[in-house]
Amino acid sequence: MGAFKVKILTNSLYRALGVKIDGQAQKLTEENVGKLLGKSELVIDTFDNSISRSAVKNYCADANISCLHVGLASEYSEIIWNENYRVPSPVNDDICDYPLARNLVMLTVAVACEVVVNFAATKQQDNFTVTLGDFAVRSIDF
Repeated sequence: MGAFKVKILTNSLYRALGVKIDGQAQKLTEENVGKLLGKSELVIDTFDNSISRSAVKNYCADANISCLHVGLASEYSEIIWNENYRVPSPVNDDICDYPLARNLVMLTVAVACEVVVNFAATKQQDNFTVTLGDFAVRSIDF
């Protein structure tokens, strides 16, 4: 599901902003995070495992890179900037395998695109949760 989210997100952002995004679906670890992320200006984490999420969070914090985490958990998703992100337990690393995941992915990607476009235009960092049961998008204030 990670590669699916990356493809949708990069295509949507290209249409919205007219810039090419280097979306990659690769295994990322503490050992290769610096090589893969380099000197990025913005990192969008859509990993579906806690090891990669943690590596991205820590690298971006240390390198002072803006980072948006976009992830699924059961029947909701979160779109959260690095400063407020907490890496979930590895217990839920295979959560994308349930049948309604695609609906939630599409809704989450749409919200994430809006967050990135708004960030590119204003540098404002908005955080959201999205729930599948009621298709609600709620702002998170930390």
